[in-house]
Amino acid sequence: MTPFPPRTLVAALTAVLPALASVSALAQQAARPSPSSEVPDDTVTVQPSASAGSLGEVRVSAKRLDAARNALSPDTGSSLYNFNSDDIARLPQGAATPLNQVLLQAPGVVQDSYGQLHVRGDHSNLQYRINGVVIPEPISGFGQMLDTRFANQINVLTGALPAQYGYRTAGVIDIQTKGAASDEDGPTKPFGGEIGTVLGSNGRRELNAQVQGAQGPWSYYLSGTLAESNLGIENPTGNRSATHDHTTQNKSFGMLSYMIDADSRVGLMFGTSNGRFQIPTRPGLAPQFTLDGAVPPASQDLNANQREQTDFQILSYQHKVSSQLDYQVSLFRRSSRTDYMPDPVGDLVYNGVAANITRSNSAYGLQSDASYRLNDRHTLRGGLFLQRERYGVDNSSQVFPADDSGAQTSGVPMAIADNARGSGSTVGVYLQDEWKPTDKLTVNYGARYDHVNTIVSEQQISPRLGVTYDWSSRTRLHAGYARYFTPPPTEKFDATTVAKFLGTTNALPSDANTAVRSERSNYFDVGVSHQLTPNLTLGLDAYYRDVRHLQDEGQFGNALLYSAFNYERGRIYGIEGSANYRQGNFGAYLNVAISRAMGKGIETGQFNFDAEEQAYINSHWVHLDHDQQLTASGGVSYLQAGTTWTASALFGSGLRNGFANTEHLPTYWQVNVGAARDFDLPMVGKLKTRVSVLNLFDRSYELRDGTGIGVGAPQFAPRRTLLVSVSKPF
Repeated sequence: MTPFPPRTLVAALTAVLPALASVSALAQQAARPSPSSEVPDDTVTVQPSASAGSLGEVRVSAKRLDAARNALSPDTGSSLYNFNSDDIARLPQGAATPLNQVLLQAPGVVQDSYGQLHVRGDHSNLQYRINGVVIPEPISGFGQMLDTRFANQINVLTGALPAQYGYRTAGVIDIQTKGAASDEDGPTKPFGGEIGTVLGSNGRRELNAQVQGAQGPWSYYLSGTLAESNLGIENPTGNRSATHDHTTQNKSFGMLSYMIDADSRVGLMFGTSNGRFQIPTRPGLAPQFTLDGAVPPASQDLNANQREQTDFQILSYQHKVSSQLDYQVSLFRRSSRTDYMPDPVGDLVYNGVAANITRSNSAYGLQSDASYRLNDRHTLRGGLFLQRERYGVDNSSQVFPADDSGAQTSGVPMAIADNARGSGSTVGVYLQDEWKPTDKLTVNYGARYDHVNTIVSEQQISPRLGVTYDWSSRTRLHAGYARYFTPPPTEKFDATTVAKFLGTTNALPSDANTAVRSERSNYFDVGVSHQLTPNLTLGLDAYYRDVRHLQDEGQFGNALLYSAFNYERGRIYGIEGSANYRQGNFGAYLNVAISRAMGKGIETGQFNFDAEEQAYINSHWVHLDHDQQLTASGGVSYLQAGTTWTASALFGSGLRNGFANTEHLPTYWQVNVGAARDFDLPMVGKLKTRVSVLNLFDRSYELRDGTGIGVGAPQFAPRRTLLVSVSKPF
């Protein structure tokens, strides 16, 4: 296929740049320098007499543009945790670690079933960015849309975020990708990469490949994974193996870059994720309903399935106008779809409803960020975000007629179609100033304006303030305030028409059907980091969030799909501590977090709650279902005679359960270990090998027991798992 003509593409993009630059003229020096932002300008030597295909010039220029792009996103006043490629390699599974498992090694991140994460007491509300560009949210499900293998560095930002971060603000996961400019194996080649396989317990089989290179002004990176397992979703029993739990998951990611000159480039990123999941079954359940002419299947023989598909594309143009002005403009598109397919007989006789449900959502838009360095003391940053999305829900249900008490009155099912369609838009602009009154003090202040018109039409101006102060060469203090505006996720909008199911076995507990509202909160964050010794760094951070219209999510139907709703009020607070040690070939880290997340008053989605539970929540502060009081993570690694020995551990005091989340599950802990070594073999060359054991002590513990607000079924963590991976660079 012939590549797109870069000059034509640039001409089309630059047609809109003057207007965007006038909205967001800005700067390039982040408050907390990282190695990637310290490339001195005098290392860039693009000579007019050299050929356009000079590889060395392209690599150096790409590094400088990477530094300029990263400087568009400051973190002043926020809490920042980094995973570089070495940190990821020191985890027991290395680059094969699922992205959510990598993030669990950061402070204040709590694991949940279906691969969900909770950061600082929030349910999801995470924003993912790739090279600074927002990836629109997919529909929630079981699979991980993004793969760890293409990440060169993963930055986790929490706390009081600067003004350029909006919408999903519990945490920002910014992934800096691998590519020709970040080749860690030496000089860039026109073609190179790695192919590997992972084999393990529960029928785990995986084939993965990465290809990267550069030729003249072009560079590229491509990766893909084909995987299957007999443990796709958490086991609803504590057994070693699950019944009816096979999954196939295929993912791909690609990045193409064209250097127009030393100061500008065009890039295209794209990714796909396609997962198929059997819904695991529980033995020994008794049918609750009767279907005329049918013999109820045993509960372990049910055959419900779910499919999840997501793809995205991002086209970016970046230009370093001068030593003062940088900007990046990106066009993006994302499409996501989830299909739940019930067991047509089993779902009816066990649950009283068999619903074929499809949720679809597509989004496209524009993101522009720019920076302008006024002088040595002031750096302006600003930007624009536009998004248009379309969403739909198709629900074709089979239900039984029922009386007022919910008792079945006929064995002949009736069909109900409950479909919904909609579209909406999101607009956001921000402007901020990074002011350095002294060499030790940095103040970042600004504001953003957001307007959302999807399932609601709401808007807000959100001021932000962040401060960092270098008390000494070893001690840094930070503090921040952020006003947050979190629109409801349209991909999780419960479009159920309550009236259609009255008088059926799928009748809902109440008749309220209010659209989810945008969450509004005031966030305060303060912290300190101290280098106790040249090898040991300590951190301590505290936060408090006062919330109106607190958003939460729950699984309220038979389909394993999440729906959003609001509490009237919320208050979330906590404290986190971290320690990182590195000396020679030995490294270790430890994170401990204490948090509390409470809500009061069900404001929307009341039809998902029975009258008794709703009355209790309306008059009491209750724990959110994902509130875990104590969370800890830690790990060690040691390089010995060419072999890297690694271990990591998780600890949790248990998620909430019981009536109105008044109880919590037992505490749990899990230890993972691994060993990695490279071999140089005759006729074969270099081989990378790794052996990992997850849940080393084979502990059986519940993440969920099927009770609590919005919890559908029990889920147990996987038992001991052995994984062996082998890969061949080329």
